[in-house]
Amino acid sequence: MPVKDEIETRLIAAFAPQQLEIVNESHKHAGHSGDDGTGESHFRIVIRAKALAEMGRVARHRAVQGALGDINTRVHAIALDIG
Repeated sequence: MPVKDEIETRLIAAFAPQQLEIVNESHKHAGHSGDDGTGESHFRIVIRAKALAEMGRVARHRAVQGALGDINTRVHAIALDIG
């Protein structure tokens, strides 16, 4: 399963977001540090969910990282825009 699909599945299950955008930005980092050649090394996530909105900034980031689990170790970078 592509990493983008895994991210989507995990975040929907954890937060039932009202908005979820997952953008694979790996092509912008081709040949740079962290590029593993898979085309799945850098992602940007925009997520809006009621459960996250009720948390502080650090708690929101921890919650999303927790929901992503081992994906955090399989990709080089995940940029988060959480609300």
